[in-house]
Amino acid sequence: MGIFSRKNDPEPARNDEMVELGREYAIARRHRDTKAMNRIMRQVGNDKDVTDLSDFRAGQESYDSIPPIPRGRNRRR
Repeated sequence: MGIFSRKNDPEPARNDEMVELGREYAIARRHRDTKAMNRIMRQVGNDKDVTDLSDFRAGQESYDSIPPIPRGRNRRR
């Protein structure tokens, strides 16, 4: 055990499909696309194990961490 120890804790295996579904769900939620949100939730289902759901949540958080672009005011009225 030194200062430059190369021993790392192994990262848990990630399910890339669930991460991508979480990202798509966050995009649909930001755009208020309930049709896409319901489709994704049916695809995810309730019988997934905890690691898949945590990967799904990680995908949502990765997109939610990006701030939305502020919309400009309509000055042509």
